[in-house]
Amino acid sequence: MRRAASLTLALLLALSPAMAQEPAERGTGAVLRGLDKINGEVEDVRLLNGARVSLGRLQIRLTECRYPAGNPAGDAWAFLEIAEEGRPDPVFRGWMIASSPALNPLDHARYDVWVLRCTTS
Repeated sequence: MRRAASLTLALLLALSPAMAQEPAERGTGAVLRGLDKINGEVEDVRLLNGARVSLGRLQIRLTECRYPAGNPAGDAWAFLEIAEEGRPDPVFRGWMIASSPALNPLDHARYDVWVLRCTTS
């Protein structure tokens, strides 16, 4: 009985991401917020898909931003690549989620970057 319950739970957990997926639309870009933790400066930046922007010593490239179908204000998922001057490899590459910034954050000693929303025009 206990083994069957464990197998059922494992199956439900494996299927939950597929069941939780909702239709998404692609935005034209994103609005990101950056924080310099040393001097306390906060800066909002707008990026189009495929564009790059500098934020302090960071170079941020937005590949794309997605949002729930029919609800651009509902959430935002942005695929970012963040590089730092003087480092050969990106310090971050992946999806950031506006509603869960701690799920996949930029881990940097000086800067925080997170997604606020997608843009649609």
